[in-house]
Amino acid sequence: MTSYFARVGAGRFLAGELTGGAWATDEQHIAPMTGLIAHEAERHAARRGPDDMVITRISMDILGVLKLAEFDVDVTVVRPGRTIELLEAVVTARGRAAVRARIWRMAGQDTTAVAGGHDEALPHPDGLAPYPLSDVWPGGFISSVDVRPVGEPRPGRARVWITSATPLVAGEQASPLADYVKLIDTANGIAVRESPKQWMFPNLDLTIHLHRQPAGRWVGLDTAVTFGATGVGLTSTVLHDESGPVGRAEQILTVRPI
Repeated sequence: MTSYFARVGAGRFLAGELTGGAWATDEQHIAPMTGLIAHEAERHAARRGPDDMVITRISMDILGVLKLAEFDVDVTVVRPGRTIELLEAVVTARGRAAVRARIWRMAGQDTTAVAGGHDEALPHPDGLAPYPLSDVWPGGFISSVDVRPVGEPRPGRARVWITSATPLVAGEQASPLADYVKLIDTANGIAVRESPKQWMFPNLDLTIHLHRQPAGRWVGLDTAVTFGATGVGLTSTVLHDESGPVGRAEQILTVRPI
């Protein structure tokens, strides 16, 4: 399969080898799943008729392992509204919920006169050399991405651009937003604080906040990783596109020796 997922039924998908995770190559990396959740949330909204709302937050709890197999995605409306609505997406595999996500959609308006407070933009990815992330992490997903660091990554700190030419769902056109968020969960793997051969630090969640809708093929990740002294870590990322910052992402980590 040359895409991350293939649709095999109404709300049912098959995960391809290019979703293979970094901690276990026979399990899905959560990054493409984030894009699929956005894709299905947008399709759910479109079926109810056109509106002016866009996704501004995705908050995902990772409840269990997803194998490279079939699974279901069910989207429901939690809080309807004309200018603000809350959706929930539940990913189910082998009879159990594996991911539960809440998605806020909001209608836009012109606030140009008061816009401000943005982080400094990353240098443009043009001309940057590729970084062999597969030297650090295994898995089909990592092999599918092109990573271009801004400067040399350091333990717990990295600024990189990342892109992927792999389609999200075979035969379906994903939106710029879905194509963008399908790469964000990579943040926890680009600024490793300790060797993943000696320590595990998978994330239990991913929360994305967007103050602007992203555009273009490149995702900029300005990432810092913190490990606490009690087995808890935090990956914090300022998100960019080629025009500048678009939002932030946070991931809580469970840190333990291998």
